[in-house]
Amino acid sequence: MFVRLAGCNLDCSYCDTRYARHGGTAMSIDDIVQKVAEHRVRLVMVTGGEPLLQDETPELIRRLNSSGHLVLVETNGSLDIGVLPDEVIRIVDMKCPDSGMADRMLMANLERVGERDEVKFVISTRKDYLWAKELMLRHSLPQRTTVLFSPAHGVLEPRDLAEWILEDHLQCVLQLQLHKIIWPEKQRGV
Repeated sequence: MFVRLAGCNLDCSYCDTRYARHGGTAMSIDDIVQKVAEHRVRLVMVTGGEPLLQDETPELIRRLNSSGHLVLVETNGSLDIGVLPDEVIRIVDMKCPDSGMADRMLMANLERVGERDEVKFVISTRKDYLWAKELMLRHSLPQRTTVLFSPAHGVLEPRDLAEWILEDHLQCVLQLQLHKIIWPEKQRGV
């Protein structure tokens, strides 16, 4: 289950959740925990926008975790992931140059990730791929965590990215947005 928090401090060129930048429905932590419980799922992804903009996010994660959920947090990489509780799985989405936001990344997050966490790169072009590859290798990410390379949907063909990864023998996972493949007509609520 996704818990999507409103608000974002970045404006990525390929953003597919612009609706999450503003608005949303105000809910207490109790309300969110109750809503998640109604769906009877174990795995919960807290995402955004940017979930670390909300001061209550660490408490929400603790409450979900203490309710028996396995909690993942996907963050845009610009804010300190050190504020998150130890029991959470952190997915740090490092923005590549063609996102227009690469200069906003908090590079110290790459030293904070552990083996349960993931570092994700959304790749739009060959330039992005080379940048992500260099950063991944410079920080020895495959030896410390899972690395995901995801083609920007509708911008880069997955096959091209797969071929680059295979040619370079990179230790990373090709990640596709399956909900966009399965339900291409849906913009939200998948």
